[in-house]
Parts: sequence; structure tokens; C-alpha cells
Amino acid sequence: MMWFPPATLSLLLLLLLLGQAPPSRPQSLGSTKLRLVGPGSRPEEGRLEVLYQGQWGTVCDDSFALQEATVVCRQLGFEAALTWAHSAKYGPGEGPIWLDNVRCVGTESSLDQCGSNGWGVSDCSHSEDVGVVCHPQRQRGYLSERVSNALGPQGRQLEEVRLKPILASAKRQSPVTEGAVEVRYEGHWRQVCDHGWTRNNSRVVCGMLGFPSEAPVDNHYYRKVWDLKMKDAKSRLKSLTQKNSFWIHRVNCLGKEPHIANCQVQVAPARGKRQPACPGGMHTVVSCVAGPRFRPPKAKPGRKESRTEEPRVRLRSGAQAGEGRVEVLMNRQWGTVCDHGWNLISASIVCRQLGFGSAREALFGAQLGQGLGPIHLSEVRCKGYERTLSECPSLEGSQNGCQHENDAAVRCHVPNTGFQNQVRLAGGRSPEEGVVEVQVELNGVRRWGAVCSDHWGLTEAMVACRQLGLGFASHAIKDTWYWQGTPGAGEVVMSGVRCSGTELALQQCQRHGPVHCSHGTGRFSAGVSCTDSAPDLVMNAQLVQETAYLEDRPLSQLYCAHEENCLSQSADHMDWPYGHRRLLRFSSQIYNLGRADFRPKTGRHSWIWHQCHRHYHSIEVFTHYDLLTLNGSKVAEGHKASFCLEDTNCPTGLQRRYACANFGEQGVTVGCWDTYRHDIDCQWVDITDVGPGDYIFQVVVNPKYEVAESDFSNNMMQCRCKYDGHRVWLHNCHTGDSYRANAELSLEQEQRLRNNLI
Repeated sequence: MMWFPPATLSLLLLLLLLGQAPPSRPQSLGSTKLRLVGPGSRPEEGRLEVLYQGQWGTVCDDSFALQEATVVCRQLGFEAALTWAHSAKYGPGEGPIWLDNVRCVGTESSLDQCGSNGWGVSDCSHSEDVGVVCHPQRQRGYLSERVSNALGPQGRQLEEVRLKPILASAKRQSPVTEGAVEVRYEGHWRQVCDHGWTRNNSRVVCGMLGFPSEAPVDNHYYRKVWDLKMKDAKSRLKSLTQKNSFWIHRVNCLGKEPHIANCQVQVAPARGKRQPACPGGMHTVVSCVAGPRFRPPKAKPGRKESRTEEPRVRLRSGAQAGEGRVEVLMNRQWGTVCDHGWNLISASIVCRQLGFGSAREALFGAQLGQGLGPIHLSEVRCKGYERTLSECPSLEGSQNGCQHENDAAVRCHVPNTGFQNQVRLAGGRSPEEGVVEVQVELNGVRRWGAVCSDHWGLTEAMVACRQLGLGFASHAIKDTWYWQGTPGAGEVVMSGVRCSGTELALQQCQRHGPVHCSHGTGRFSAGVSCTDSAPDLVMNAQLVQETAYLEDRPLSQLYCAHEENCLSQSADHMDWPYGHRRLLRFSSQIYNLGRADFRPKTGRHSWIWHQCHRHYHSIEVFTHYDLLTLNGSKVAEGHKASFCLEDTNCPTGLQRRYACANFGEQGVTVGCWDTYRHDIDCQWVDITDVGPGDYIFQVVVNPKYEVAESDFSNNMMQCRCKYDGHRVWLHNCHTGDSYRANAELSLEQEQRLRNNLI
């Protein structure tokens, strides 16, 4: 019999008289989750349910108040609680009532830190199920649903999966797509028994390895190879198979899981008799199908492949392959997906549709940057077997108040290509910078060496940083005399590198056959500086379309603009100050949708004072404004030669940081925009010499790639332009990546467009 001190005994008696069990701390929720559910409920409101011991149950409304709701909302990733609802407002739940008399202070980070009666100790019925209403704004810190925190109770044990190639042809492949499945369990690699293995299991394993789908395997052939090894008395495999610790006994997946630890997995046979873990069986062999980006290049694409439809989904602003903001093509326009209801299963459909594996992480709150334009989808609810995102049930993005700060993103499992081991940085002050050294094969021997800096620019540096796993490029460096490379790796082994910016490795970019570097080795080797976040400038195309008009402006008011080279060359030969110029004027609004501030390339010591406009210009060529014929020939220009960068406006709650006045700091803050009104000097194209007709009006921001961005595909904006000699109409204005399903221009196309050489 237990003995209690008198004070404790009287407290227990008092609690029993009141009909309450003594307060206890619930066990740590660990990987237990909360959710809000109910008929017609939005993501931020519903009946509160808790997952405990693999079963969802409800919470009683006794003692529940705003501080408890606040803890729930914060744990679910919302900023705050608005209110709570008693008496099963969101419908009565089913199953156990897990918690009753929950008592929180309000500062706890999760519900498991609050007091309660204990798990399953309740005197309530489901007519008392509590509901919670959260503020729909997501927390800044709540950014993703990861595989690691979405795993079941075995998640801490089944760590990763690999394929061990058996055939000589499979060993030569990179990435490896066929072999025996090995699972890392408690730090040791184990093979999986083939008893009861299904295609659904293979689909999950392939997804974890970065492959979108699985393929059938010739099990008869592999069985023959296995039997031969089992007959060999000296075979190490034979002795290992006799140990139960060598096997994962049984795996049972549905096929929609993002990780094998979400499946039912039996590591060892049932306890009792000491049974062999894989009686009469062999190791499971799986074959995966690599996505298009990871297949070896073929001489000619097959007839079937050439007709495959371009995906109507894409990833934007991600540093690595297989990550980015999710955008879908609807009504001929790209738009984003709201993070309400976004999870790993829906994210995995996107990943597989794009030729990657399952999702490693589902990201919320525009963590990989905000989009611009429509929000097409919300409440996407994929079951996990769909072939495309468009097959999943969803709502229109406009139906539940989504903003671009709710844009969903994803990080996919991608195949291990080994490219990361073929590049390194040397000599930098930090691991994120240095001379680029690559490994190449010369005369059958693999060796390390430097990269020639001829033509080395930001697109090449972006590929190098991606290959290194270091994010985006902040600088492409051509002169690296102050960085000491690795001894013995100073010779140039790669030259003439030209990348489009989307490649996985420098080895995939165009380059010289025989190495040819005009200035040889040494101080002119290519270098990079990498960063984990970058700005992304996008023009507001709709504003350009709405604000365009013609003005005949007297020369007497254009001296300043002429001095700044904002008029066509024929203005040089006019009889100043008599006459006028015809100007196509418009407002431009340049958003920074990236994850870092856009700053000038050079420091203020090299900024240029412009007496006319009484401020410093920090960038000499920031935008090109051009009028082109329909076949791309330039007929007029009004390029904004120099710019003063500042935050004209920021969204509510965000402070302006940059202002041109009084020699202030210049830049564009993340989320803010720099506006150039139609009525300021140089905000025009001089069309005095242009005849009536149909044209293309084109604006290119950051045209020379002088400042690093996360995405250059959206820097160009084009409109169709009709001019009748008296009036002008702009229509169909869009950024360069707005309409095409495949927005990746080749390097040649991109340069021809930018230089008006279509």
C-alpha cells in the first residue's frame, strides 16, 4: 500500500470529490500531430483532434479557453487564435476522447506541455468536442512539413534506402536505377526479404531515391544468380542470410507514402519461436524509371517521347533541382498554389509529375518566394495515386482569401548523380566562396583542375553553386589571384563554359573540346561566391498595359533627358529647343519577389551623381525599353540608362529600408517594389521616327545579369503594341515566363531575345 503525506492526501480527496483526476502531463507528443477537421471547415478552423498511439481522437471542451486555443494554433503553424468553440460546433468526432481539462499558460510551444487529466481520462461525450478558430496568417517560423517529422513511430529507425546494383550494366549507371533494396535501420544496412513484396513497395522506394516510377524486374534471372551464390560455400552472402539481423522481414506500403517509414514495416519475425527472418526467400530487387533530366542523353529521341505533352506545373525560385515554388498553368496563365491543405502527399504528385521522386518537404508561407499574378488552386487534396496535380480535388485559390504570402512550395527527392563529388571550392575565406575546381576525365584518367574564366558569368556560377549544394550564386569572379587553389590542381582542365543556368553540373554545360584558355592558368581561374538566398525582380506587366499613352513633348523640356541618353539618335540633329519628340510613356513597377534584398553591384564610392535629377545612380544599365517589329528588329529605344534603386512602397507591416534622397542606401527590400511613374524623365520609348503598325514593346530588367537573382526567366516583359500614328494600344502584356509551358529558353534564344536579334 502506498503512503501519501497528509497534504497530498487531502488534495487527492478534494479532486476526487470534484470529479476530476489529478492533473498530469500528457506524455510527449513526439511525432503525434494535431489537426482541425469538420464539415466545411477551413484550414484555420475546425474540431480539434489529436493523434495518439496511431489513432485520432478529440479533446473535451471542459476548462478549454483562449490560452489553450493559442497553443493549438501556434503548434499548427498559425500566428494566433481568434476564438474557440464548445459543444461540438464542428460536429461530434469519433473514437476516443484523448484529453480533458487541458490547462495551458499560453506560452507553451505545443499542447503536450500543458496539464490535463491524462491520456484517455475523461468524463465527456462527443457532444462536448472542442473546436478552435485560428488567425489564418501563418507564422514565419512554420515553413514546412518534412518527411522527418511526418514519419510514423518507426521513423527514427528506418533512416534511408539505397539500391545495391548486382548486374555489371547496373553498376555502370549513374544514377543507379536497379539493384537489391537495402534499408538503414539503427545505423546498419539491412536487405529486405522478398516475401510479399509489391509494386506499391517499389513505388515508395523509387520515390525516396528520386525516381518518379518503378519498372517490372526479371525475378527469374535474379533468382538464378541468388541460388548460385547460395550454393557457394565461401559466399559471404550465404553466411549473412542466416543471421536474422541481416533482414528486414516484411514491408507493406500502399504506394502513396513519401517514405518507407510511413509503411507498415516488420523488422523481425513475430516473437516466440526463433524463426528465420526470410525462410527460403531472397533479397528484394527493385528497378526504377529515371525522370527525363536524369536519363543518359540519347542520339535521337524516340517518336513517342517527342510527342509527350509539356507538364502544366513547374517549380520556380529554388536553388537546387527539384525544389521551388509550385506554379500551375491554367487559362494560358501561370499561377501559384495556396498552402491551405498543402501536404507531403500532394507535393509528391507534383514531384513525380516533374520527373523527380516523392516529396522530401512540403513548404508553406512562401518560403521559396512569392509569386505574382493569379493564385489558381487551394485546398489541394491528392490521394497519392494521381498522375498529375490537375487530377486532385481542389478549390479555386480566390475562394478562401489566400494571398501570395501563402504560396506553397516543395523540395523533392532527387537521384544521387554523383555530380557534387566532381566540383569543389578552394582558397576562399568561407566554405561558400573560392576558386572553382572540377574533376574531369583526361585520356581515361580522372583529375582535378581549374576552370578558365573566359565567358564566365552568373549563369555559369549559378550552376557551380547548385552542383556544390550551396544555393545561389551571388558573384561570378573572373580574377582570383587572391585565392590560393589546391596544390596540383592549378592547371585549367575546362574552358569555354557556357551554361543556360538550369544544368545540374558544369560538366553538362557546353564547353570546348580541347581546352583553350586565352590567358592560361593562374590568377584568371574562375571563382564563385554562393549564398542561400537571392533577390528576384519581376515587372508588373498589368500596370504597364494600363498606364501607356502618347505625349508630344517640346524639346525645351528634354535637355536633361537628352543628356542622359534617353532619346533616339535623331534628336541629336534637331534644331534645339524648337520642335518636339513623340514619347510612348508608361509606369513601371518592379517587385522583388525573392528571398534577399536587391542591392547594387558596386558600393557608393562608384555611384554617379546626376545633376539634372539631383540624385546618385547606382546602376548604369538596369533596364532596356525597346520597340521591336513582329520579327524582332529594333525600331526604337528608350533604355533607362541609369537607375536610382529604392523602396517606393512595401506591403502592410513591412518597413521601407532604401531611399535615394540625401545620398541614402539604395536597393529593393524583399516583398517591396520600386515604382517609376509615367510622368518622370526617361520613363518612355522615343517613337518619333516610328511609322504606324503592329509592334512588340519589350522591357528587360537587369539585362546584363549584373546583379545575381534566383530566376532570370521572368526578367523580360513583352506587350503587343498597335500604333495608328495618333494613338497607341498595349495589350497581352506578360512576363517572359507567363505563358509558355516550358519556360526554359536555351542560352542562344535568351541572348538573341535580349540583344533584339530574333
